[in-house]
Amino acid sequence: MRPRPRRHPVPVRPSRPDQLRALLAVLDEAVAAQGPADEAVAACGEPGPVPRGTARDCGLQSIGLHRLRARLQDLATTDPDLLAAQARAARLLAYDLWMLRASMNLAFADRPVARTEAARLGLNGLGRPADDLRRLRDTLRAELPEA
Repeated sequence: MRPRPRRHPVPVRPSRPDQLRALLAVLDEAVAAQGPADEAVAACGEPGPVPRGTARDCGLQSIGLHRLRARLQDLATTDPDLLAAQARAARLLAYDLWMLRASMNLAFADRPVARTEAARLGLNGLGRPADDLRRLRDTLRAELPEA
């Protein structure tokens, strides 16, 4: 008599509404984190010498956004539409991270020249990608079934 093969239970995939809720939880935090990140970028563009505390603020915001992006990418999303939204949100957060880094590079350049100083003075926040992330979150929220 042959031994029966062991059957491993098939993992249960989270339902689409559960995946949507998990995605929205991270997006809600990301949208909330954009306010302080936006302020940190704008502070890099203020006229005159940039206070050293601005570098600390940019660094802290970068850490927070990086953690949110990692959490976003670790979600167990399987729904194709939600996967596309998750990927878009990750790209938008990557832009925010890039903007924080570029702002610090401009604000704390070793040898600022006229061109970099003009670019620094043009900094006023995260811009349209922050609005895009907020709109993405709001669009997904509208899909959430009523409880």
